[in-house]
Amino acid sequence: MAVISSETLHASCVAIDGRAVLIEGRSGEGKSDLALRLIDRGAVLVSDDYTVCARTDGVLLGSAPANIAGKIEVRGIGVIDMPHQDRMPIALLVTILEAPPRMPEDPRKRRIAGIDIPEVALAALEPSAPLKVELALKHIGWTPAR
Repeated sequence: MAVISSETLHASCVAIDGRAVLIEGRSGEGKSDLALRLIDRGAVLVSDDYTVCARTDGVLLGSAPANIAGKIEVRGIGVIDMPHQDRMPIALLVTILEAPPRMPEDPRKRRIAGIDIPEVALAALEPSAPLKVELALKHIGWTPAR
């Protein structure tokens, strides 16, 4: 598998049932917090805070930079080691907004390393945010060909 192009995003990433979700937002907006809550619901860490997105054979794969692989920052505790997965197919981008639109007009997509990825905007610190991520992944997330 040859990497065609790649980008490194300021985004955390978790895998849910074999598909990765990027969580993008400014520092302190809840990327790691939302990732931890998703991990508590069964997701697996891919990367915290920065994610390398590499296009390989028409699929966008997410990985952690080598220096932070298997680590997550937990505010108030510090950086801890955690099981993680590597090179997971990215299916959804969650953009953190303080006040996301209540009813988005059309499904949005963001081009990352030449691949269009479905995008949703969510308020990361709402109690329902992990469930909303799971629902978005199920209903609008990209699914690799089987």
